Amino acid sequence: MSQREGMSHREVNVTAIVILSLRNCGLSKCLTRYLVAMAVADLMVVIVAVIMHQINFIYLFANFLFVTPICSVTFALQQVNTDCSVWFTVAFTVDRFIAICCQKLQIKYCTVRTATVVIVAVGAVSCAQNGPFYFAVHPQRCVASHEYMRAPVWAAYRLFENIMTPVLPFGLILIFNTLTVRHIVAVNRLRRKLRCKSEFKKDPEMEKRRKSVILLFALSANFILTWTPQVIYSMTLPKENYSYTDKYFSTPMYILQQCGMMLKMLSTCTNTCIYGLTQRKFREELKKGARYLLICNVKHLK
Repeated sequence: MSQREGMSHREVNVTAIVILSLRNCGLSKCLTRYLVAMAVADLMVVIVAVIMHQINFIYLFANFLFVTPICSVTFALQQVNTDCSVWFTVAFTVDRFIAICCQKLQIKYCTVRTATVVIVAVGAVSCAQNGPFYFAVHPQRCVASHEYMRAPVWAAYRLFENIMTPVLPFGLILIFNTLTVRHIVAVNRLRRKLRCKSEFKKDPEMEKRRKSVILLFALSANFILTWTPQVIYSMTLPKENYSYTDKYFSTPMYILQQCGMMLKMLSTCTNTCIYGLTQRKFREELKKGARYLLICNVKHLK
């Protein structure tokens, strides 16, 4: 990933955070809070994993980032931010499932207060769960240590991490989306029986549900597609440290690992594109912002 791509990913996420924070996109406060949390987590992934690690390692060579304590913190933060990004997507999926399928529970669960509690809890658990990664860095090379790749204790911890992220979230998103689709199909079938065909086409409730479902499935499909190689790689439980040697660079496992990393990083900026494609008011706010910046630049030039 190039330096320019890393910067553009950062700008995309900042734009999403600003627009969503203004709360003019026609989305509920609860839903907006989850989306902002996802955008912030994605931005942190870009800053820490892409700019401070990948781009610095290839292009910048900022020496202070290779100091062992800073490198260890960066390595741990990569895992924390990635976990937060993934589990915020799961929390968003669960929230939409409850909002669409569980009308009685919706009143108590789909609130700003609950969303805040869930977001804080996910962040706290991610920090506690990924704390051991601080000790997984080689003191001279700023890569995963030999002990991390070989020791049985680390192997058990790595297995636990692979299950928690991304295998478990992957399965939960598939399950909740399947249940949501099943509920929507059943409700639509019932509404068709209760309403005549001409009225059904103009059903406002169906239109509202359709927009919510489009956003849900677009974000979920994006997660599933971009994380599939990483899930496959995680399930193989590789024992070789590909950061150490170049003799594996042409092997299918190494190629799968690198493709998984690339798509995982790419997923941090695609959510904003999804907002723009699926949400009309988000596009309108984006156009307003672009017009405002253009006017300011013109005035400054004059």
